[in-house]
This record gives sequence, C-alpha cells and structure tokens, in this order.
Amino acid sequence: MTSTSMPPGLARFNALEEHAAFTALHEACASTAWAKRLLAARPYATPEALYTASDAAMAELTAEDLAEAMAGHPPIGRPKPGDPTSAREQRGMAGASAELKAEMLELNLAYQEKFGHVFLICATGRTGEQMRDAVRERIGNTREREREIVRTELGKINRIRLARLVEED
Repeated sequence: MTSTSMPPGLARFNALEEHAAFTALHEACASTAWAKRLLAARPYATPEALYTASDAAMAELTAEDLAEAMAGHPPIGRPKPGDPTSAREQRGMAGASAELKAEMLELNLAYQEKFGHVFLICATGRTGEQMRDAVRERIGNTREREREIVRTELGKINRIRLARLVEED
C-alpha cells in the first residue's frame, strides 16, 4: 500500500505563519468568519479536508458574514482592474457582445437594487449568456431563497480558489 504525499501547495499553506495564512484565505473569500474557521482547523491532511472545512464554515455564515463575503466580488462583466482572479473567473463575459454587456449591466443594477448586493454566481466556465440567463431567473427569488443560492455559489467559488491555493506546485 502506497501513501500519497501531501501536495506541495497544501504543505506550504499549512506551514504559513498565521497572518500570511489568514491573508491567503481572505483573498479567496472576503468573509473574516470563514477565514478564521479555516485557519483554526489547520493543518489539513488533504485538499479535500480543506474543502470540507470550507463547506462547513460556509454553511454557518450569518447574513452579515455573507454580505462581507459578497463585498469582495465585483459585478459580473466588470472584473476588478488589475485582478487576475476576477478576470479569469469572468472570462465568459470577456468576449460578450456590447449588447450582452449592456444587458448584464442593467440586470446587475436591478438585482443589486432588489437584494442590496452584487449578483453572485460561480462564473468559472460559464458563458455570458448563461450568466445573463441566471440573473434573469434569480431576480424573481425571495431574499431568503437568494441568500441560500448565494451561499452555494460562494462555496463553489471558494473551492475553486482554495484548489488554486493548495494544489499548485
């Protein structure tokens, strides 16, 4: 029976000084409560253990914690200038037509007016049209339903970002 060694990225993350590890986590998700929970559970034996801890922490975030996490995400179609993460995640909007970009801007504003925060979706691998269709569909949700969808989408985003953090050599 062979044992698998810990990925170098995870070993590096486990070995980080507390402040540096917190900063890395906070870059993945802007929720302080989420980052503190993940930090407190270090070291992680496997990337999957980290993802499971992330999911558990996400499930326990309050409405205020979720709001803090969402504040770290730019609107779809307008990635933060100079931020390769949001540009990479929103690649599906990069080649969108001017009409689709204008429609997304209008939908983002309507969504934000209704819910008080940006439209949040795990954009990785989605086309501009898929994101537009999702915001059209979700704008009819109740606040409570939308908060749980946002929690799920944030969890997906966090897993992708954590994988980039700990699975790279």
